[in-house]
Amino acid sequence: MSLKAFHIAFVTASTLLSFGFGGWLLNEYFRGGASLTYLVFGLVSFLAGAGLIWYGKYFLKKLKHISYL
Repeated sequence: MSLKAFHIAFVTASTLLSFGFGGWLLNEYFRGGASLTYLVFGLVSFLAGAGLIWYGKYFLKKLKHISYL
């Protein structure tokens, strides 16, 4: 596996983890019993996921001439 392929896999896993964590935090906040911190960190986590999507697209565009092998 090349460094490019590993990087794409790692960014994809990080993006999914960020959205999953943000969804869990927002779910806990809206179910009740959680502090405002859950809402803030949930929104920050979704912003981080969006930033990772942007970074993944930027990375693929920048290194499109390099092979995945």
